[in-house]
Amino acid sequence: MDTSKIDAIIERNNSDETAILAILQDIQGVFNYLPREAMEYVAKKMEVPFSRIAALATFFSSFALEERGKHIVTVCMGTACHVRGAPRVLEEIERELDIKNGETTEDKNFTIETVNCVGACALGPLVIVNGDYHGNISTSGVADMINQYKPDAQA
Repeated sequence: MDTSKIDAIIERNNSDETAILAILQDIQGVFNYLPREAMEYVAKKMEVPFSRIAALATFFSSFALEERGKHIVTVCMGTACHVRGAPRVLEEIERELDIKNGETTEDKNFTIETVNCVGACALGPLVIVNGDYHGNISTSGVADMINQYKPDAQA
């Protein structure tokens, strides 16, 4: 693992032990998940027990400890989205990508995740792909939405 990016993140945070959470967030931003090797490197470099790093990484659900796809497909399952058809939209996304919620495609292009609520109830059902909101999505619109993020899609 090339540690130069991790070193830069640690330096940017002045090697401050109180900034470990921010450091882990930045590392996840680079790798799209928290590789164990990166967490071990941070512990060694900052001279803190690995158990402290691991405790933070496992406590906060925003951290992913397994490799995720390039595109994170997040389906809101909050009450408003749920009653407007989010479960059916999720099923259609699973069919389209041939994976289940929490899984990553073999080509590492997509990962499906669900969240309890994103606070955009008027847009429900809502799917977020890499921060792009796709509101009022229907099952018939899933394929077009997914195709926008496929490797051969036009920019």
